[in-house]
Amino acid sequence: MKAKSIPSAYLLLVLGVLSLGFSAIFVRWADAPGTVTAFYRMAIGSLVMALPFLAGTRRKQRSLGTRRGLWLAVLGGVFFGADLTLWTTGIMRSGATVPTLMANTAPLWVGFGSWLLFDERQPVGFWLGTLLALGGAAMVLGGDPEAGAVLESGGLLGLGAAVFYGGYYLVTQRARDAIGTLPYFWVSTTASAATLLGVNLVLGAALWGYPAFTWGLFLATGLFVQVAGWMVINYAQGHLPASLVSVTMLGQPVVTALIAWPFFGETLNGWQFVGGAAVLAGVYWVHRQRGASASAVFKESL
Repeated sequence: MKAKSIPSAYLLLVLGVLSLGFSAIFVRWADAPGTVTAFYRMAIGSLVMALPFLAGTRRKQRSLGTRRGLWLAVLGGVFFGADLTLWTTGIMRSGATVPTLMANTAPLWVGFGSWLLFDERQPVGFWLGTLLALGGAAMVLGGDPEAGAVLESGGLLGLGAAVFYGGYYLVTQRARDAIGTLPYFWVSTTASAATLLGVNLVLGAALWGYPAFTWGLFLATGLFVQVAGWMVINYAQGHLPASLVSVTMLGQPVVTALIAWPFFGETLNGWQFVGGAAVLAGVYWVHRQRGASASAVFKESL
């Protein structure tokens, strides 16, 4: 690790967190269904990354990967598309803050999935952190009785998104030996775009006819979040300790909440604030217990 690379890695990590923090804000600002914004995020990301992907594959004279790797990439893309479907719908129903906070419980579901599907034993600390995070999630979801079913729906959709993102990570983890990082990213991104296209067609959501400001937000979420955010975070992961990256990435829902407060008037009451802190503390503790590899769950975060 070069010492001169460390300051730039810190800066890029901060920029990556800001990028991801704005992701929910872009969805909220866009005058379009959340699933439409998600589709353009992945479609633009796929188009932009197509040239580097093809150039890298040709330069290294490598194929896309094994057939198993390609199918895993497609499956990962379907999971990520389902994740974005639930998360963006939750944002449109109850605001940016609560669904984003709930979606960041993904590491818990990764741990559950590793235990149930791959028989990976989890330390006691993992289960304690999980209980803390889930208790905090219950406080957030039930902390505002005046918001009724709307808040609950958005928050529960965020939890559902976290489950699918956990599935995406588990698939990604199994695909590493069968396909390279860039091919996996491009194929899964393209599969996510195709999944979201199908979702929008089934829902009957219009894919065009939006004002220029909304098209600008589509472009921003594709370039600023999907492409630039992914790149800078991966650069930081290669130059900074995984434990530092993982805890810094927990700042994403905090950034979203700080932006949503003045722009949309979204606030958390006392119970929800305490619950949100418990969620972040529990997820952080789960990271510490599962080891450095758990931090990769944020590699292509919301």
